[in-house]
Amino acid sequence: MVTVRSALRRAKRSLLALAAATAVTGLATGTLVASGAAPAWAASLPCDIYASGGTPCVAAHSTTRALYASYNGPLYQVRRSSNNTYQSIYPLSAGGVANAATQDSFCAGTTCVITRIYDQSGHGNDLVQAPAGGAAGGPDNLANATAAPVTVGGHKAYGVYVAPGTGYRDDSTSGIATGDAAEGEYAIFDGTHVNNGCCFDYGNAETNNDDNGAGHMEAIYFGTEKAWGYGSGNGPWIMADMENGLFSGSSAGYNAGDPAISDRFTTAMIEGEPNQWAILGGNAQSGGVSTLYSGVRPSGYNPMHKEGAIILGIGGDNSKSSAGTFYEGVMTSGYPSAATENSVQASIVAAGYAT
Repeated sequence: MVTVRSALRRAKRSLLALAAATAVTGLATGTLVASGAAPAWAASLPCDIYASGGTPCVAAHSTTRALYASYNGPLYQVRRSSNNTYQSIYPLSAGGVANAATQDSFCAGTTCVITRIYDQSGHGNDLVQAPAGGAAGGPDNLANATAAPVTVGGHKAYGVYVAPGTGYRDDSTSGIATGDAAEGEYAIFDGTHVNNGCCFDYGNAETNNDDNGAGHMEAIYFGTEKAWGYGSGNGPWIMADMENGLFSGSSAGYNAGDPAISDRFTTAMIEGEPNQWAILGGNAQSGGVSTLYSGVRPSGYNPMHKEGAIILGIGGDNSKSSAGTFYEGVMTSGYPSAATENSVQASIVAAGYAT
C-alpha cells in the first residue's frame, strides 16, 4: 500500500508542477504563453518541465531534437565508413530540431552509423557502443544512421533504428538513481517496429553487464515478449524490466490493465520509488498519457537494488535479440507528478513528430 508520506510527497510535486502544466495548457489550440511569446513547446521542453516539477533530468538523449529550450550542444555523433571519420550533429538552433542536413552531407556517397548519443542534462551520461555481457558477446552493433527518418516540426531528423544485435550503454554514470531511490523515465518509440526478442529497453540497468538478480534494473521495455509478463491484446506493451521479469502490473504474467499500444509514435513512461511504481503511455502525436498501472512492487522487488547504468536497445545482461526504434528519452531524479507527466506529454505532442 502507498504510504501517507509517499502520497504527500507526490501531492507536493503536483503543486510544484502546476506552473509547468499551465504553461502548456494552450498547446492543443495553438495559443501562446503570453502576448508576443513563442509557442509553449518552444519555451518549455521536456527537461525544462521536469525541472519545474522538482524532478530534474539526469539523463536526456535524443537524435531528433533538443530536450531543453536552451540546449545548443551536440545531439549525437556519426561515423562514416568511407574513411572512419566522425561528425557531431547539433540542433538547428537552441532548443531546436537536429540539423539533418549536416548528416546528409557528411554521409553522402557512403554509409554512417551512430556512435554516440550525447546526454543533454550536463551529467555526461552519453550512450556509446554496448560491450559484451552475461547473455551475449560484444561489442554490440551500432545503428544505421539513416534507417529511421522522421520529421519533427516539419524538419527532417533521424531516430535510432535498433535491429537485433544493436545496443548502446553507459556503465559509469552520474546522478542516476541507485538502490531504492526514486526516478522517472520516458521514451518515444516507433510503435510499428517491434519484436518479441529480449529486450528492447531504455533505462536503469546493471553496471557490470550481467544479471544481478531481481530489482537490479528499472527500465522501460517495449515489445511483444510474453515469457515473463504481458497485457491485453496482441501487443506491443509498455512494461518495466526490473530484471528477471518484464512486469505489466503488480504480479508476473498477464495483467489486463496494460493494453497494447502501437501508435506510430508512442510515448512510454515508467516511474518508481519505494514500493510504488507506475506505467504510463499514450500517442506521441495527440492526446494525453494514461496510467496503465500504479501500485506496489511485485513480490521480491521491494526494496529495489538499482545500479545506475543506462541501456538502450538491450537488456541489462546485454540480451540483444530485440528490435525497435528510439527517438528521445530521459531519466529523472525523483518520482514525477501526474501534472508534470501530462505537461511533458503535451510538449511532446506539440513538437510535431510525423513520417
